Formats: sequence, structure tokens, C-alpha cells
Amino acid sequence: MNLPAIFKGDSLTRLMQGAAGGAVAAMIIGFSWGGWTLHSKAEKAADQRAEAAVVAALTPICVEKFSQAADAKTTLAAMRAEDSWKRDSFISKGGWATFGGSPPNREVAEACAKVLDEMK
Repeated sequence: MNLPAIFKGDSLTRLMQGAAGGAVAAMIIGFSWGGWTLHSKAEKAADQRAEAAVVAALTPICVEKFSQAADAKTTLAAMRAEDSWKRDSFISKGGWATFGGSPPNREVAEACAKVLDEMK
């Protein structure tokens, strides 16, 4: 069986170089503009979206728990008296960012403190 000239000698070398160059170009274009992503990067993005969804779902519950406390107005004044960077700790220590026996969720406490501070 006779092979075409492209599969022999210099032509074969050029063919392999073209295939390698095409593969590299496809990867560069795919990862840069094509939307391709690595598994680890996709998992990290999914974890971040899941955490954001948890915070968004639990923040109103935290605010409601805080508002239902017997001395909510006094506690709100005490929270506002704290430095802004300490307010999430204030919410965590109060137990309003604790759900289902797990330790307080810092991100929920932070979001809860922000919402409470914006309340009138």
C-alpha cells in the first residue's frame, strides 16, 4: 500500500508540527475566550455560589431571630455602638447566626449585622 506524500519524510514532519500547533492554538483560544475551565476552578466557583446562597437564605432568619428577642431595641443600640468590624462577633456571640447546633456562621453574622445596621 502506497502512502500519500504527506505521510512521508518532510511532509510528515510538517503535518505533525501543524497538528501540534493547531492543538496549542485550540487550547489557548478555548481557555481564553471559549469558556473552557478546569475542574478545580469550576468546583471552587460552585462552592462560592453555594456559600453565597446559604448566606442569602440564612440572613433573613438571623435578622428575624434578632428582632424577636425581648430586648431587641436595646441590643440593636448596643450592636451599633460596637465598631463596624466587631459587629459580626456581636451577632455570633448573641447566637443569632447559629443554626441547627452548628457553630455560628461568620458570613451570615456579617450580613445580618449589615442588614440590622441599615434598619431604622
